[in-house]
Amino acid sequence: MTTVQHHRGYDADVLVVGGGIVGVSTAMQLIERHPGLSVLLLEKEASLAAHQSSHNSGVIHAGVYYAPGSLKAGFCRQGAAATYEFARRHDVPVEQCGKLIVATQDIEVERLNALYARCQQNQLEPQMLGEAALRELEPRITGRAAIRVAASGIADYAAMTTTMARLAQERGAQILLNQRVDALHEDENGVTAETSGDRFRARHAIVCAGLMADRLAKMCNVDLDFRIVPFRGEYYRLPAAKNDIVKHLIYPVPDPALPFLGVHLTRMIGGYVTVGPNAVLALAREGYRWRDASLKDLAGMAAFPGFWKMLGKHGASGLIEMRNSLWKRGYLELCRRYCPELVLSDLEPYPSGVRAQAVMADGSMVHDFLIRSSQRSLHVCNAPSPAATSALPIGACLVDEFDKRFNLAPLTRPYPTGEAHGPTTGGSTRMPGTRMSDTAF
Repeated sequence: MTTVQHHRGYDADVLVVGGGIVGVSTAMQLIERHPGLSVLLLEKEASLAAHQSSHNSGVIHAGVYYAPGSLKAGFCRQGAAATYEFARRHDVPVEQCGKLIVATQDIEVERLNALYARCQQNQLEPQMLGEAALRELEPRITGRAAIRVAASGIADYAAMTTTMARLAQERGAQILLNQRVDALHEDENGVTAETSGDRFRARHAIVCAGLMADRLAKMCNVDLDFRIVPFRGEYYRLPAAKNDIVKHLIYPVPDPALPFLGVHLTRMIGGYVTVGPNAVLALAREGYRWRDASLKDLAGMAAFPGFWKMLGKHGASGLIEMRNSLWKRGYLELCRRYCPELVLSDLEPYPSGVRAQAVMADGSMVHDFLIRSSQRSLHVCNAPSPAATSALPIGACLVDEFDKRFNLAPLTRPYPTGEAHGPTTGGSTRMPGTRMSDTAF
């Protein structure tokens, strides 16, 4: 049995479920704003940031792609500034190297123009480049046009998560590892979490469970008009001889119908360059390889009508992703569109990641962050990219909502979060002045 400090018959005032970057950010800011509050964080793995928070491109996104007024647009812009500030203050590895979004075809040039307008709407300072200007900036990249976004960069998000955890613990938060939450119960007086061998009682809970978000939300009677569908993102690493192949992050122009950004070149904090990710339907929620399959996860997807409607809408692109996953040369060709010098032997193995993507009952993929609430708990139900960039403002928003719903007055507010507010109706969070369709709530 794990020992925790008891407070007035509870193990904690607030239970945070999930030790990824969003959960840890929330715990840190909760105890910073309420120093007298007892906060207990449970993480099912043996380390923090074990899944999406460490299995990603490490990019600090500037907010290029997201609908103006959406949570993603606001939180990403605020989060980029907050991430740079936090990283520099606490010696977390970070570099502001900038991003180039490269168009190689006529239709992509049209989409690039639309992205340029969106950058301006999102209060960024994009620079449109012609072919010659692109070649001058990146001699080994080929394209007809590009957008340069100087605010983008790279960070070590696993290190950032660990640093936030240390700060939370220094202020009194308790963090327990190897505590998979198998059951979560609410009553009028609190929340009970049952883990493998332990039982914890708290007044309230904030659930940041990533790939398991919908399952834990259902346990707290949150209306599930969505399900989490896992998409594996497969990466490769370029050989050390090509560490200098680019100076910026190099992205293709994405398909606006999909919430994925395409296979890109990323200069990582360690000095090497990765290629990826693609977006392949995973056969398990933690399906990092093709051979990782879960009958429970597959049955859950098959039983959800929205899954089949999603396949009907995006089946063709999904088959192409599967082909390129199984056929390395097809994957290579995606990169060669903008970096023609790459050859098959350049693609060296690199760990994959799995993205938790919320899909609605009508088959649409949720493009924005999704936060739901129940009687005693808050639930982050959709937090894919740019959630790592946005972790500080997402955490602050959750603390704001916690304060309002449970009548706690904030004492401090150390991180910039803009104008995000809590739920209006139906237990969902949205940005003021936005349409419901913008935020997918």
